[in-house]
Amino acid sequence: MAPFSAWLRLVRFSHSVFALPFALMSALLAARGLPSARAILLITACCVAARTAAMAFNRLVDRRIDAANPRTRARELPAGVLQPRAVAVLVIVASAVFVAGAFALSSLCGWLSLPVLCVLLGYSFTKRFTAAAHLVLGPGPGLAPLGAWIAVRGELDRDLGAPLWLAGAVVCWVAGFDILYACQDEGFDRDSGLASLPARCGIARALGLAKLLHVIAVALLAALAYSEHLSPWFWAAVMLVAVLLWAQHRLVRPDDLSRIDLAFFTFNGWVGFILLLGVVGDVYLPGGRT
Repeated sequence: MAPFSAWLRLVRFSHSVFALPFALMSALLAARGLPSARAILLITACCVAARTAAMAFNRLVDRRIDAANPRTRARELPAGVLQPRAVAVLVIVASAVFVAGAFALSSLCGWLSLPVLCVLLGYSFTKRFTAAAHLVLGPGPGLAPLGAWIAVRGELDRDLGAPLWLAGAVVCWVAGFDILYACQDEGFDRDSGLASLPARCGIARALGLAKLLHVIAVALLAALAYSEHLSPWFWAAVMLVAVLLWAQHRLVRPDDLSRIDLAFFTFNGWVGFILLLGVVGDVYLPGGRT
């Protein structure tokens, strides 16, 4: 029987921090305070389950590609640590938990979870035919703020400005760092006929596009702060995130990709938490909106 740690590595469980803080900050903004404990628990469960399903499905459908790639052939499925049938069961269970959790929030959330699940799982096939696959990855976590907003408000009201600004920022941020990460496989993807942006247009141009997407992400966060009249706490968080993203791009150059892991995992892991702290400050600390 495979060790539990192998399952955690398969789905990169620790990377749930990428989407979850954005869902929680949207929930705080929707409630203009702290939502109910039940809502927070269900939103958290849905985020973790959705990401687990998406990541396990990606590993499942990419197992032969991963086996051929020297960088990824030691992953759990290519290495035989986990079996495809067992991973398929995990995808089904995690998907069921996500949908059940969404229905527990509300019937609207439940029905909306079905197309969201299609987006999350469908991304895994896109790099086989389009270089825009990185932009398809973004809407997965980008939908988390919208889902959390609807979960707290209970309806699709007209006041969707905050979650839409936040969703747009997440889409651009995720697409940008996914392009950055894909630069490691530029040669393999090109030789294998996979349509990543680095393989299609070269590492230098891909890094330039990733930088542009991160500039847009920061601009959208600033638009959120301005349009929703958020406090200096959130503005400070946005500025700190801008510095982190700038530093991330300073670490990675077309002729030196050795620090991509530091840029990708460490720097991006802090982005959501910093912004979440900014929203907490906006809600609870002196100088905030409420």
